[in-house]
Amino acid sequence: MPQLPDRIKPTKGFSHAIHIGLNALLPVLTYILVRIDFVSLAILLIFLSKWRMFAVRPRYWLANTVASGINIIVAVALVLFMANTSSEWWQLFWTALYAGWLIWLKPRSDVLSVSAQAMVGQLLGLAILYLKFGDTSLAALVAGTWGITYLAARHFLTSFEEPHVALLSHIWAFFSAGLAFILGHWLLFYGSIPQIIVLLTTVGYGLAALYYLDATDKLSQPIRRQLIAIMCAILFIVIVLSDWTGATV
Repeated sequence: MPQLPDRIKPTKGFSHAIHIGLNALLPVLTYILVRIDFVSLAILLIFLSKWRMFAVRPRYWLANTVASGINIIVAVALVLFMANTSSEWWQLFWTALYAGWLIWLKPRSDVLSVSAQAMVGQLLGLAILYLKFGDTSLAALVAGTWGITYLAARHFLTSFEEPHVALLSHIWAFFSAGLAFILGHWLLFYGSIPQIIVLLTTVGYGLAALYYLDATDKLSQPIRRQLIAIMCAILFIVIVLSDWTGATV
């Protein structure tokens, strides 16, 4: 039996135009709420817009929440970035990105677009976690890193005929959480960019590229060597040039 969200989500005609219009309206409303200092209400509005996740039997709620996890992460992250600056132009920039996400990238279901959704979700999720909440407890950072990377990996792998989606997602999340536990004692920054984001983005995007090319029969031996060499070079530069003499937490 098809789930209710699939039946009520319009795909063409006048209803589809209204659906697009409502998606375009959501970033505008969140921008207005942020401008008048109602950030919590803007985030609540995001969750209210996901009502279709719960328009099914309760046993589907968890699965729908996991499936919508990347969309929620991106939306909340962009709103928090919007609220984290007093510059109207930067707020409009984040609003435009949110609109582009809702109208252009999120509705796409091809393999490349879904992969891009997962990568954007992981990057924005980790960025807001460590830039906005970097001074929270180490346990919270580890748990947040695990959750974000798990949802990103699962979102990425579901677009492929991968029989071990859950296992591979847990492996990536476990690796990321372990790295967060180790580096969380230092939390080194390159300007305003946390070191852990550079490391997880390099490794995660590199592995995703290798997996995508292999799944689409485009991975040759020279390309594999080049990607691995680039990943190792970036990691080597980051590790060697980091100041590891600072006091730990």
